[in-house]
Amino acid sequence: MSVRLINIGFGSIVSANRIISIVSPESAPIKRLIQEARERSRLIDATFGRRTRAVIICDSDHVILSAILPETVANRLTVKESDNDAE
Repeated sequence: MSVRLINIGFGSIVSANRIISIVSPESAPIKRLIQEARERSRLIDATFGRRTRAVIICDSDHVILSAILPETVANRLTVKESDNDAE
């Protein structure tokens, strides 16, 4: 199994193999999830002071905040998978 990396904005990169879901931060349950991750020191803020637009949930119980849209992250993930399938 090869390591695939996804750019989540502003030079931040995440291992695609560890991503469980990519969601919008607007709903109350996601806001609670972010707060709980912050309290457990499992929150990674990769927004660089910008507005949070995507919340990436990993299988390692980490929650990553990104300043790019969830659709953009998903498209980058899909493009990477397509590139790997072509090889």
